Amino acid sequence: MTVADRQAAYSGTKEVPQNLAFDTARLADWLKPRVAGFEGPLTARQFKGGQSNPTYLLETPARRYVLRRKPPGKLLASAHAVDREFRVLSALHKQGFPVAEPLAYCDDDGVVGTAFYVMAHVEGRVFWIPALPGSTPQERGALYDTMNETIARLHAFDPAAIGLADFGRPEGYVARQVKRWSEQYRLSETQEIPEMNRLMAWLPDHVPPTSRPALVHGDYRLDNLIIHPSEPKVLAVLDWELATLGDPNADFVYHLMTWRMPAEKGGGTGTLLGLDLPALGIPSLEEYAAAYARRMNLSEIPHFETLIAYNFFRLAAILQGIVGRVRDGTASNENAASMEAEVRPLAAAAWSWAAKAGAR
Repeated sequence: MTVADRQAAYSGTKEVPQNLAFDTARLADWLKPRVAGFEGPLTARQFKGGQSNPTYLLETPARRYVLRRKPPGKLLASAHAVDREFRVLSALHKQGFPVAEPLAYCDDDGVVGTAFYVMAHVEGRVFWIPALPGSTPQERGALYDTMNETIARLHAFDPAAIGLADFGRPEGYVARQVKRWSEQYRLSETQEIPEMNRLMAWLPDHVPPTSRPALVHGDYRLDNLIIHPSEPKVLAVLDWELATLGDPNADFVYHLMTWRMPAEKGGGTGTLLGLDLPALGIPSLEEYAAAYARRMNLSEIPHFETLIAYNFFRLAAILQGIVGRVRDGTASNENAASMEAEVRPLAAAAWSWAAKAGAR
């Protein structure tokens, strides 16, 4: 998939496929007494970019909304937790952190077929290409700086102070993540990848302890941000499905993978690898990491090689999960099947970083 194809493939909306359709009149009847000012009739289209939880644009004569739901069918245990998404959005919105306003949550499968929540629609730009084609060097630099500031702001919250003290178990976070994604990778496995086997054997004995408890996003990257229509400002951070209490350093290093991402084989991830970053106005990995460290009062990101190995492994497992949903008939994105080609390069990248950390 080319750079231009990636932006086109994931931008905007499409007609809702039959397997993900629902009765819009029934939904409108449910929303009317629960969302202030809501008035039908209601139409729905599906966003192209959603990979895990199907996401819909809801339009009424007066206002737009966004709905996220669990996909129908056979699901992996603990995945697609839209109730947790709604809870973290509610907590962060109260703090003025850039998220869409959460409006209503429903755990009644009788409305749209699965649990869902509705939030306000945020008008802005979503960039699917990290190089930001069409922008100036100054714009790129400013956008990367505000992206850095936003994740640092997230990690600075005291979870207890914002009502999320019980949102997860931060101690042993990375170790539990390795266990979780190893199990889910096995359940979704469609091909033999030796590097994944080696990583699943090596990582459990080498993951670092949690640096300090923090709220972590779990999938923080450029294309999960809504950017102001004309300014380098983050209006909303999207896709909180993987949010929990955990290690902020591990969460930030996940974000750094964009700088070292293998060249795309399918379409699930973007990369800055091999680009002339100074000419583009984009900071190097080292400069970007140093900016975050300064904001968090750190001298450096500890256990960097191990954390990036873990994060490449985790992303490989996540994409394999999407491929598994293609196999099981529950994938929500028409580009999901192409991601099978990305899993092996990600596993190879993870093992190369593990080797730098001492794996043999």
